[in-house]
Amino acid sequence: AAAAAAAAVEGEEVETVPSKARTADGSIALGQAVSWSGKRGTVRYIGEVRFAKGEWVGLELAEPGGMHDGSVMGVPYFVCAPKRGAFAQAAQLSVGGASPTASASASEDAAAETLPSAPATADGSISLGQRVMWAGSQGTVRFIGGVKFASGEWIGIELDEAKGMHDGTVMGSPYFACAPKHGAFCPASQLAPGGSGAP
Repeated sequence: AAAAAAAAVEGEEVETVPSKARTADGSIALGQAVSWSGKRGTVRYIGEVRFAKGEWVGLELAEPGGMHDGSVMGVPYFVCAPKRGAFAQAAQLSVGGASPTASASASEDAAAETLPSAPATADGSISLGQRVMWAGSQGTVRFIGGVKFASGEWIGIELDEAKGMHDGTVMGSPYFACAPKHGAFCPASQLAPGGSGAP
């Protein structure tokens, strides 16, 4: 009853998804203070999510800079103020105050630097700068590698036309830079080599 009352918001009880007490490797515990992308927060959820595979950690950030209020795609994992909620994987978190890596990434963010990309996919089928077709649209590969919003290898594409979803930055992480609505992400299996005359 105490847990249900704690999750009550303005007299409206929100039944959240049950959380694990700590991550599978034991490195992160519920209620622990952590740093993520240079931001301080508290762990409010540990476990599986519907929007990606694997184990994820739900954070309540100390300051607005998140993406949600603990609910993602209609599923309430935890409860916090709007724009204070974020999800990350345990490997992206440092315990307590900002670690040297977190402060280094914070200064990189200030310089609007993008995250490092692999030169090609693991199977070598797609390489950085290659012209491709995705969902009927032509584009250029701008990023290859792991992303924070899902597991596995993803390809970031700069589309020729404004048929994308973003400008290369997703959930606050700058994977590559392009014009708004020209950025898209997909697995390599959804791409076909395309475009003409590109080296």
